[in-house]
Amino acid sequence: MHELRITTLGLELPKAAEPRYEYVPVVVHAGTAYVSGQLPWSGGSLVATGLVGAEVSVELAETAARCCLLQALAALRAALGTLDRVERILKVTGFVASAPGFRDQPRVIDAASRLLGEVFGDAGRHARSAVGVAELPRGAPVEIELIVAVRPSETGGG
Repeated sequence: MHELRITTLGLELPKAAEPRYEYVPVVVHAGTAYVSGQLPWSGGSLVATGLVGAEVSVELAETAARCCLLQALAALRAALGTLDRVERILKVTGFVASAPGFRDQPRVIDAASRLLGEVFGDAGRHARSAVGVAELPRGAPVEIELIVAVRPSETGGG
């Protein structure tokens, strides 16, 4: 059902990003999937770099947030085999690399929250934090992590 919705919305998930450091992209434990922070990769490069409110506009940061979310969904699909195992999005944490005085982090992360609603409907409504930070890895303007309730695999794994 969620996989069909992705297609219906005309979305294409990227290939799940390979970790570049010592972590795993997704840990599934006791019916919960923890998706590591995802950067806004598209076509092998970041969609933007810099601080939101200085080098990066709010609109470009919103695009970056959507890219982060698509990367997170790609990682989740790779771990679960299908997004149809998603029962509910529990929590989104969004980090926004912010110029001094920039206070519109919630608006930036709203772009990802809206997309979750489009894909998962009511199951996409979630608790959330939108946090301004001084710097993010590789100069990315946005990073997003997820906590997701998942259904057991029909084959009994994960």
